[in-house]
Amino acid sequence: MPIENILLWIAILIFVSVVSSKLSDKFGIPILLLFLTIGMLAGSEGIGDIYFDDAQLAKSIGVVALVFIIFSGGLDTNWKDAKSVILPGSILSTAGVLLTAIITGVFAVYVLKFSFLEGMLLGSIVSSTDAPAVFSILRSKQISLKPPLKPLLEFESGSNDPMAIFLTVGFISILTVKNMSIAALIPRFMLDMSVGALVGYFMAKFIVFFINRLKLGHEGLYPVMMISFVLLTYVIAFFLKGNGILAVYIAGLMLGKAGFPNKKMIMRFHDGLAWLAQIVMFVTLGLLVFPSHFIPLIGVGFLLTFLLMVVARPVSVLLCLLPFKINIRKKVMVAWVGLRGSVPIILATFPFIADIPQADTIFNIVFFVVITSVLIQGTSIPFLSKILKLDVPLARKMNYPIEFEKTASIDAELIDVIVPFDSEVVGKRINELNIPKKCLIVLICRKGKYHIPTGHMVIESGDVLLVLANAVDFTAFQQMLMRLKKDESR
Repeated sequence: MPIENILLWIAILIFVSVVSSKLSDKFGIPILLLFLTIGMLAGSEGIGDIYFDDAQLAKSIGVVALVFIIFSGGLDTNWKDAKSVILPGSILSTAGVLLTAIITGVFAVYVLKFSFLEGMLLGSIVSSTDAPAVFSILRSKQISLKPPLKPLLEFESGSNDPMAIFLTVGFISILTVKNMSIAALIPRFMLDMSVGALVGYFMAKFIVFFINRLKLGHEGLYPVMMISFVLLTYVIAFFLKGNGILAVYIAGLMLGKAGFPNKKMIMRFHDGLAWLAQIVMFVTLGLLVFPSHFIPLIGVGFLLTFLLMVVARPVSVLLCLLPFKINIRKKVMVAWVGLRGSVPIILATFPFIADIPQADTIFNIVFFVVITSVLIQGTSIPFLSKILKLDVPLARKMNYPIEFEKTASIDAELIDVIVPFDSEVVGKRINELNIPKKCLIVLICRKGKYHIPTGHMVIESGDVLLVLANAVDFTAFQQMLMRLKKDESR
């Protein structure tokens, strides 16, 4: 096929995928499902008639895409929220994944008549969850979840993929290497996770040290350089026998709470790169599947999906969260939002490459389970969150026409605050307010329009003040507003 034809198809598929995201925003359709559907429609059994059955290439594309998706997820994680859920999140992402794999594996042995190792392999492949799909659905409905659900689910989904990958690779090794036992996985697990975590930690430290001392002449080169660091982090961990995906996630998580030049630009770049990676990955995996192959497995697929939704995931969540003071409604919500996502489909290509006898059956079952899980659980999440009274209004982020990036050379941040409707500052001019000396009102948003403040400008209720200040001065400014409000109520 001429390169121009290939580029045409790439352009069309990316364009259609991006435009289709509006359906997710408007109707709450899981975006993962849309991208997979586009891939299947473009495939040999769809209207695109593109024949693609290279599992090795699909795996390679999936792994590279996953590296940047996981890194972006770690980079975008709010550390202040995440640090409070590290312990329960870590238990869910390790012991929870293992329990899910064991329960599913036993089902595969007794119902699908797989061997024990093949059953455990299938269980390992479908053991990880995809919380970003959950939050894209909630965003489309303009709702969020009560604390600590959001940070807990975000941390779990970002950190549970390494465990699923380890178990999948481990059971494939046992199936293909003579005289290798399950006990051999224990020291391998310790090496895999510890090396991955250490590489991620030290690479993050090195990246911050290097970028803070590097003065590039062009800002556009900083995101390009970060790409090389992300790939280096993954590869170094891989060559040291560690978990590359865990290393990338840890590096992203640490960089997210660190300060370095052009951080906001780098974060925006990697957010866009992660979206491109998702589109490429899902469309490729959609091309790889032949829908006619999993039609005979629909019954088995429904049974496995049902088991994951109402047995494997709930049991693992309830046991893992037993030591923590989280009420039963929140535990039920955590259990229900355990959607299967991209990682199970990528892992389902591994048995093909290893020539596992049940590879074709495993891939088709996993693909069907992912689609069914996203369709059933994904579309019911907003309804369930309201039933359990765990939904809260989605915090609306405002996009201001100016930007400020905090660096080590300045102890200040750009923060917005809403003027209470009954505050005493309402009706007063700015130069009449007792504003802290190192607190500057930079911009005022009023009824959707932005105004540059002057000393004679009168404050109105509902004004959003964009304030440049350090933490101490901003707190004092907020207390001033709240104190005045309390004084009036007496």
